[in-house]
Amino acid sequence: MKPVAKRLLIGFFILLPLVGGGIWYALYLANSSTKQTNHHHEAHQQYTCGMHPWVITDEPGNCPICGMALTPVKAETVGQVATETSQGEMSKGERKIKYWVAPMDPTYIRDEPGKSPMGMDLVPVYEDEAQSGSTITIDPVTVQNMGVRTAQVTCRDLHRTIRTVGNIDYDEPKMTSINAKVDGWVEKLYVDQTGQLVQKGQPLLELYSPKLVSAQQEYLLALRNKEALKDSAFAEISDGGQRLLEAARQRLRYWDISERQIRQLEKTGQVRKTLTLYAPYKGVVILKQAMPGQFIKAGQELFKVGDISRVWVYADIYEYELPWIRVGQTAEVQLPYAVGTFLTAKISTIYPYVDPKTRTVKARLEFANPGLELKPDMYVNVKIEAQEVRNALVVPGEAVLDSGEKQTVFVALGQGKFEPRQVKTGVQDQDGFIEITQGLLDGETVVTSAQFLFDSESKLREAIQKMREPIQPQSAPAEPNGASEDLEALFE
Repeated sequence: MKPVAKRLLIGFFILLPLVGGGIWYALYLANSSTKQTNHHHEAHQQYTCGMHPWVITDEPGNCPICGMALTPVKAETVGQVATETSQGEMSKGERKIKYWVAPMDPTYIRDEPGKSPMGMDLVPVYEDEAQSGSTITIDPVTVQNMGVRTAQVTCRDLHRTIRTVGNIDYDEPKMTSINAKVDGWVEKLYVDQTGQLVQKGQPLLELYSPKLVSAQQEYLLALRNKEALKDSAFAEISDGGQRLLEAARQRLRYWDISERQIRQLEKTGQVRKTLTLYAPYKGVVILKQAMPGQFIKAGQELFKVGDISRVWVYADIYEYELPWIRVGQTAEVQLPYAVGTFLTAKISTIYPYVDPKTRTVKARLEFANPGLELKPDMYVNVKIEAQEVRNALVVPGEAVLDSGEKQTVFVALGQGKFEPRQVKTGVQDQDGFIEITQGLLDGETVVTSAQFLFDSESKLREAIQKMREPIQPQSAPAEPNGASEDLEALFE
């Protein structure tokens, strides 16, 4: 080999390691720069829960509510300018807190820090965090073309007037069932028709019963025996005669024989074949089941008498109206045949069960009925002025989407952005306003039309974000020792 070729070959083998080392050093610097960039990006990466999008953290981990692994979210610009300084550090504008929320109940929000109903500290939600993956953005022109209307969340007094139908019925404590205590036959009937007005103590019927005849005879014998033994020298004998007489008298009382009839029996000493039953109370005969000559058994109901000098009115209250009804509220009753005539009373009782036929709850009103104008089973019109709910946070009724399990409203964030917000509702007044007990703040703006389009779009975006896979970190370049091994293999 010539000396010149030999020198060129030696120079080539000397320069080759130097070139390989330069390539390795360039790859090493690129790898270090990528690591620093990725490290800086990961330092600002945020993570959220797919089931609870309001949970946002700066570090990976598990959701504090459901325990699911947090997934990375795409950082969005929220009006905060970030500039890189000469030292390679990032300076960020101050974040603004939108509201405070309970960790276990997303509907419990407040405009200041505090405690949740479960005793946990409220968590701040920033303006950039409030816009979750289900928040939608619509061009303002499209919003106008869709006819989207909004309303402001305000505080106002809610009131409601309940108009319903009522049914007049008897005063239950003043209803009486009349029956006989012994078997017998009806000899004579004094009250022979329903609807007849009877007074207290008025005779109803005459009853013949062999047991009553025997009881009268026994009483007369006990009376004569007492008279015969009253002068006995032995006190026990005279006392025994008195006790026997009292037992016979008590037996007649138990069979509804009045004191006047007993005194008449003592005076005359004559046993009567029949005894008379009298009305114990004043009222109207509602039911009559006795007829002349009829054989009756002990305990069989013969008459039912009801006093209508005072009546009850049962007003039908539907289930959604129950939050407005309280005992003691004033109600007006209007008779259907007397237009312009109103009777006023207070609700005395709200029954604790629902009528299975009408699906209503009965509210009872009590009225005096001196002229007997209110007749049982008559229908009347009832108007109840419910008590006002003062200083309630309300929205129009059309702003609330009710799925049966939860209630949702769309909050207008401005610049065409709309956020779905789960809320809890209270009563609804006759003007269509619904009370919001949790989930909104005074002064916020909600959507009152086209919510169904927003709802479908919001759920679609939320579902897509839940299905997104986390961004996998880029694979790191080969280590320096790997590059040297490749160069060694090349030289081999």
